[in-house]
Amino acid sequence: MNIAIIGYGKMGKMIESIAVERGHQIILKIDIDNPDDFIQANLEKARVAIEFTKPETAFANITRCIEYGVPVVSGSTGWYNRLEEAKRICTANNGSMLCASNFSLGVNLFFEINRQLARLMNRFPGYSVNIEEIHHTQKSDTPSGTAITLAEGVISEISRLRKWELAPPQPSPNLALAFSRSEASNGSESLPICAIRRDSVTGTHHVSYSSEIDDIEIIHTAHNRKGFALGAVLAAEYIHDKKGIFCMKDLLMINDV
Repeated sequence: MNIAIIGYGKMGKMIESIAVERGHQIILKIDIDNPDDFIQANLEKARVAIEFTKPETAFANITRCIEYGVPVVSGSTGWYNRLEEAKRICTANNGSMLCASNFSLGVNLFFEINRQLARLMNRFPGYSVNIEEIHHTQKSDTPSGTAITLAEGVISEISRLRKWELAPPQPSPNLALAFSRSEASNGSESLPICAIRRDSVTGTHHVSYSSEIDDIEIIHTAHNRKGFALGAVLAAEYIHDKKGIFCMKDLLMINDV
């Protein structure tokens, strides 16, 4: 299958490596050095495009692929305030798109565990909830799209929570939990997300429920980028011959319980 890669940074190069290993051909690579190559005549040679760029360019890249008639898989985050607009454009053009805050198969299973745990914890208001995410210092959006997806999953199941908010950096996990407990004691309707940036960290996400008696925690730690890239290629293989708007649940055949 012919694939176009939009965004040829570290992730784009990893996607290329895995796609080639799986027997695909990369027929177009678009990056900051060759934006003039991002034209319909070049893109329409691809069966699918995989887009990993920055928040400020993602929407335009995705909608251009749709308007050119090429199914697009996007792992860019930080642009979801325009996601519904992109979906409308996709529907109007009878296009295909699959956008995800994280393509790791493990993370998407983690999303489901997170929602199921939140559903159970809704009955126990004595527990406060806190999300912490740790990423490399080059990450362009804060909090991470994965952390926002986790927060949205929690909020959808815990009736006392209405929104998430970015919490001030905490110097230690214990203080982070203390912040969460304090918010709960004040009757806050917000779910705090603590975003930490460190060198050479692929990504760690930590959801904790804390009470005066005990803590319940779930953690996902990525060891490298390979899982993200593999998921993106699998998504491309899934979407290339389909029409519509899809998500990772479709790919993984995960049904809402």
